[in-house]
Amino acid sequence: MNSLMQILPLVELSITTSVICIWVLQKFSPNPFPFAVKLFLVLLIGNVLFWPLGLGMELPLVAYVRGVTGDLSIVLTLLLWSSLLPSGKPMPIAFKFAVAIVAFCFYPFALGLGMIDPYVWGYGSIAFLIAVLVFAVVCTLANWTKGAWIIAIAIIAWAAQWHESSNLWDYLLDPFLAIWALISFVGMIYRRRRDKARSGYLFRPG
Repeated sequence: MNSLMQILPLVELSITTSVICIWVLQKFSPNPFPFAVKLFLVLLIGNVLFWPLGLGMELPLVAYVRGVTGDLSIVLTLLLWSSLLPSGKPMPIAFKFAVAIVAFCFYPFALGLGMIDPYVWGYGSIAFLIAVLVFAVVCTLANWTKGAWIIAIAIIAWAAQWHESSNLWDYLLDPFLAIWALISFVGMIYRRRRDKARSGYLFRPG
């Protein structure tokens, strides 16, 4: 059982790393990859990462990746995995904003700024769990059911102790998700200002 629990996180991270590699490759491709091609690349890259290749390395490549990144949050993992699926309803801007605000408030206090340590709430605080469930309900009311399912699966994974951590925060948020949300939200504001400026220029009298 212990060996299985050690292997599963490596399989999970192998798939996640494969998805990121596909995302990078897609950026250099003029046409989107079909789903079948994405699935094939996940299996190919995932196997390369998971099995030891020799070359003087005792562990598979993904073990070294995990040594740097640790276990990614379930929320980020599922967001990345779902990016392989055919395009559906886009992620609401409000979700990116909420993650950015939570990360901006959470990490300074969790790292010792002030007298409040929100990280402690992740060790079974009922109020915090209710707040997370309410957020999932809000995602449903905003017609983004995928977000509600992702949060629900993250809570189930925490209850089942899927990762080594027993803190709910580690299943919901990680630095990479926080950085992505902050950059994505700032980029969204910049694009809106740019489009507004262009619109004003195009429709300017004379």
